[in-house]
Amino acid sequence: MQRLSSRASVFRNKASLFSFSSKPNTPFHLICVETFVSGPHNFDPDLKPAHSEMGYSQNTDEVHANHGSSNFGKENCPFSDRRGGFGLVLLEDNREDFTYYQNYDEFSADVEKVYRILRKFHSRVPKLELALQESGVVVRSGLTERVLNRCGDAGNLGYRFFVWVSKQPGYRHSYEVYKSMIKILGKMRQFGAVWALIEEMRKENPQFVSPYVFIVLMRRFASARMVKKAIEVLDEMPKYGCEPDEHVFGCLLDALCKNGSAKEAATLFEDMRIRFPPTLKHFTSLLYGWCREGKLMEAKHVLVQIKEAGFEPDIVVYNNLLSGYAAAGKMADAYDLLKEMRRKGCEPNVMSFTTLIQALCAKEKMEEAMRVFLEMQSCGCAADSVTYTTLISGFCKWGKINKGYELLDNMIQQGHTPNSMTYLHIMAAHEKKEELEECIELMEEMRKIGCIPDLSIYNIVIRLACKLGEVKEGVRVWNEMEAAGLSPGLDSFVIMIHGFLSQSWLVEACEFFKEMVGRGLLSAPQYGTLKELLNSLLRAEKLEMSKDVWSCIMTKGCDLNVYAWTIWIHALFSNGHVKEACSYCMDMMDAGVMPQPDTFAKLMRGLRKLYNRHIAAEITEKVRKMAAERGITFKMYKRRGERNLKEKIKEEKDGRKRRARRRRWGGGHGRANIC
Repeated sequence: MQRLSSRASVFRNKASLFSFSSKPNTPFHLICVETFVSGPHNFDPDLKPAHSEMGYSQNTDEVHANHGSSNFGKENCPFSDRRGGFGLVLLEDNREDFTYYQNYDEFSADVEKVYRILRKFHSRVPKLELALQESGVVVRSGLTERVLNRCGDAGNLGYRFFVWVSKQPGYRHSYEVYKSMIKILGKMRQFGAVWALIEEMRKENPQFVSPYVFIVLMRRFASARMVKKAIEVLDEMPKYGCEPDEHVFGCLLDALCKNGSAKEAATLFEDMRIRFPPTLKHFTSLLYGWCREGKLMEAKHVLVQIKEAGFEPDIVVYNNLLSGYAAAGKMADAYDLLKEMRRKGCEPNVMSFTTLIQALCAKEKMEEAMRVFLEMQSCGCAADSVTYTTLISGFCKWGKINKGYELLDNMIQQGHTPNSMTYLHIMAAHEKKEELEECIELMEEMRKIGCIPDLSIYNIVIRLACKLGEVKEGVRVWNEMEAAGLSPGLDSFVIMIHGFLSQSWLVEACEFFKEMVGRGLLSAPQYGTLKELLNSLLRAEKLEMSKDVWSCIMTKGCDLNVYAWTIWIHALFSNGHVKEACSYCMDMMDAGVMPQPDTFAKLMRGLRKLYNRHIAAEITEKVRKMAAERGITFKMYKRRGERNLKEKIKEEKDGRKRRARRRRWGGGHGRANIC
């Protein structure tokens, strides 16, 4: 780590050039840019869509809403898109965070006190309200926003505080609080609650009902691929005293195109041509959407439409098309487009070159990427932090960590500020090589130069520690993360739970799982974690603990579907708890959820072995009624269940035979080698 120490000293010598933050990821933080829309058009900062002058996204709430996630390969990485790295990483100067430093000392103690109370009592509302009342915290302007931000992805905690604080005498929610709450509820996809909140704003604070509120709602609907609902928001706005204008319509197009609904956006654009005259931003949103989906013919058609409408393509239009070519692997077309830009007097900027570098890095063409990097500098276009981060990411992704460190040195010498994202790629390369000590030392070096590790960095270190069996070290890093003021996200909990299970720390795994559920983070994608936890507990003969986990899920109001119930019932049945499985099957049907056919068949077989005809008859009668209500013949349902069960049993037997053959063959090869 001598290299790190020398680099830190170089950076400290340049300290006069930079200002650092004690708040994670500020004042500079990396976000994922997806080469948004168009040129130098000015808007109200609160209303601008994900467009800006050079194609850099300004809408940080939408672009990096999951920035804390450890799933950096999807949203926070230069190679983020499934189609080969569509979009760029950028360092954004967040000027709004200046207020944070002014208010830090005033609010920080109260925010942490409230957050601890919310975590402890969030599931028991009367005790929560009493604890908040007796906490001595003075409710005042600015505190509520800070508490909501502190709750992070745990939207349930934020909502509990929002409801409590609204009941306090002399307190009225500010516009910023309403905005934060709408974002939180939208992220949780509680759209009914969002409309109710907007209705409350209309009645109590009509001056707060602004186009921005509806733009946030449109974006959330679009991200959930609920296109019709997103378009309906446009029609609902006049009822609340807000007339949609060209900008709001542009935000809707942009949201649809960002979330894979370019075809629907194009149809809406044609339908609304008379009501909302086309602008360059509208066209560029469509071009971006088609490029994102890899449909370059449609993107070229939009380029023709731009010229026919009397607009001149600007640098952002060209950069979008350049990204489309690069993502599709058509580098020859991308280079030709660069030449065309120069011929038309539109000089490529740093984003143009970085787009090409990113595409080349994704395909492991690092020499060519460096050639483009040098060409950029020879053209008088100075590389920025995004360019360096992209190159560092490329080299680290392909295992060339030393070259990544060289570029990091060069980046610092050129006066650019490394960010958590810059270090994230180096950290990921160390993780791949299972170098835990290097990861921990790199975190220390980050702190020395004023770059505070974010959730993604912590998640990598915790995951690696758990993978190597160093669960205690993982717990230490977790505690350090919370002490730094970071709120663990869903990925953090999943990593930690799997780490505990790998070492058979069942009590700790249960505690973390219940904490995750309590923060409202359990959803269908985490059912794999639920299944592993329940099976681990039952295999260890911890029936009461497993029941406690399930009870926690039920009492915290989680929306459970048939798959969650099936996981629980099958886990009980597979571990010999047939009667308990039948009992929970009855509860499932009482909740209006019909068991899957193979679940029913499995329970019937188990009950036949126990000679328990009474329970079998009761379950059969309930299933028969539910099948009739759904228009399914019970005979067909039963036959399908038997068939599915036989197929699963056969698959399991075949799997066991295959594994036995592999072991046998592997042993034979081993003996042959020894001979």
